[in-house]
Amino acid sequence: MAPHSSAETSQDIPKSPSSGPERAPGILGWLDFFLSEPLRNAPPADLIRHRVLVGAAWFMFMLAMLYVVIALFSPYTLAPGLVGVSYLATLVAARKSTRIEVPAVILLATLTVSFVGGAFANKTSFEGGVHALNLLIPAFAVYLLGPRRALLFTLLIAVVLDVIHPIYLTHHAGIPAESFQVSRFWIRHLFAGIAFLGIWGIGALHGTARDAAMKKLHDSEGKLSSIIESTDDIVVSTDTEGRLLAANSAMKLFFQKTLGMQPELGQSLFRYIHPERIQLWKDRFAQVLQGQRLRLEETYTLGDTRIVMDVSLHPILVAGGQVGGVTLFGRDITSRKEAEVRLGELHRTLVDVSRQAGMAEVATGVLHNVGNTLNSVNISTTLVTDQLRRSRVTGLTKATALLREHRADLATFITRDPQGQQLPPYLIAVSGQLAEERDTLLKEMQSLAQGVEHIKSIVTMQQKHARAAGAVEQVAVPQLIDEALRLHAVSFERLAIRIVRDYADVPLIFVDRHKLLQILINLLSNARHALVDSTQQDKCLTIHVHPAPGEERLLIDVTDNGVGIAPENMARLFSQGFTTKKTGHGFGLHISALAAEEMEGQLTCTSPGPGQGATFTLELPVKGEGVQEQVRP
Repeated sequence: MAPHSSAETSQDIPKSPSSGPERAPGILGWLDFFLSEPLRNAPPADLIRHRVLVGAAWFMFMLAMLYVVIALFSPYTLAPGLVGVSYLATLVAARKSTRIEVPAVILLATLTVSFVGGAFANKTSFEGGVHALNLLIPAFAVYLLGPRRALLFTLLIAVVLDVIHPIYLTHHAGIPAESFQVSRFWIRHLFAGIAFLGIWGIGALHGTARDAAMKKLHDSEGKLSSIIESTDDIVVSTDTEGRLLAANSAMKLFFQKTLGMQPELGQSLFRYIHPERIQLWKDRFAQVLQGQRLRLEETYTLGDTRIVMDVSLHPILVAGGQVGGVTLFGRDITSRKEAEVRLGELHRTLVDVSRQAGMAEVATGVLHNVGNTLNSVNISTTLVTDQLRRSRVTGLTKATALLREHRADLATFITRDPQGQQLPPYLIAVSGQLAEERDTLLKEMQSLAQGVEHIKSIVTMQQKHARAAGAVEQVAVPQLIDEALRLHAVSFERLAIRIVRDYADVPLIFVDRHKLLQILINLLSNARHALVDSTQQDKCLTIHVHPAPGEERLLIDVTDNGVGIAPENMARLFSQGFTTKKTGHGFGLHISALAAEEMEGQLTCTSPGPGQGATFTLELPVKGEGVQEQVRP
């Protein structure tokens, strides 16, 4: 299955193992070979008993075979060596059976029969029942089968020792009574039988105590397992070799979904990992086994499905503070990652919309000021047109036409003709009026030229800032503030808003000129609206530029005495879409706050309350050298 790479790490979907179950190393693996799969996959406490059973059967089989070899070269009979077949049957039963009782009964029955048969077959020894080796039978029976089932073997041996074997020797074996002391014989067998029962009792006591402890442990494990199973997160524990000790349902479901199979307890976790990544995971396990904790993201691809897992590896501490294994936790964070991607896309969309809104705000300010300037241009144009329409140039043209008609007798026309006599005073009067018209037209044309120049400067300044968008450059803050004020100059003059500039000697800073101008225009626009809606007679806007005390940061305070801000609106003031204006869009302050953060700064606001004005403070880092001269209005 193809891997899918992520930004952090990538992981192939584990592939199905092609080999059989892994075996424990060394002698334990050799013992496990004689166990069936159900017995080999039993809990650790039961697995110990299973291995002891196989080891004992194998030892007794080899001992029987050794006896057979010795008997071939000695006068001993081969009959005792034939019990080796029963020990071999025990090994075969352990390999085939799904429960320990079958091979355990075969082994214990073989030992019991060997003991009883040996006791009855030897007619020259009277103390076969007190041999220390025989005490292993009840202890071994308790260990393998439990106290109740082991009692049957123990009672059988006790009855044989205390009753059947003495009666057999004294009444049926033909041994004369004077050849041994009967009382001593009975006492020894009696105490041997009692010893067998005592060994059984001690074993039963140990087994009962162990079973109680195991029950308590199993109850605790059950509660822990219930907690682990109740979570949707993957929970896995392994030993120091990476073999699976426990896996919850979420892990099994993950394996089923990715591999089409269930994880096998006791098997190495590395066998399910892609071969190219086994060493990487072994290195991670090695770090955890040294006491470290790891957290990482793994990305899997299953067909067209992409799965992102948040994986944590923790060491399992045992007695003495040693690390006895590793616990792995996995959480499916695919939905969260997809939500983060969607959130990122929404954020970029919001930034784009906010930037467009900010550009629209700047464009609105430019058009507003250009429109105000065009009003004065239109007025000047109208005055010039009216003045030209009423001009005396027409009368002067008629006078010159009369002079042209009487050019031959011009002296007689001016001195004797009544119409000609009026012509010189008229020309004198017209020349004065034309001089006044010229002065008026020159004045209006100068005003018109100033308006056009102002429009040109506004457009040029906007084009300069538009070209500088996104570029970081060294900026003189007071100068940039004055440029922003010029964009609102006509509005402030028309609304009778008094501007107070308070610029301290501050260093040049490196910022995005366009972003800073956008913030300033938004703040000035908000201040203008606050002052327009206010009932204050003396509408005042104060701009204070000063360094932050004790820090390499610059503060720009924009203060108005307008309508102020209600306390309940302060918390949402910079939220996207929030506005108290009827025609507002709620983007101006939001994009300004975002732009301030992008410049590693901060935009805040304070207000005493409604009707008491507000102060917006823009804090920016100082990155650059040089101090500009103080600018005064």
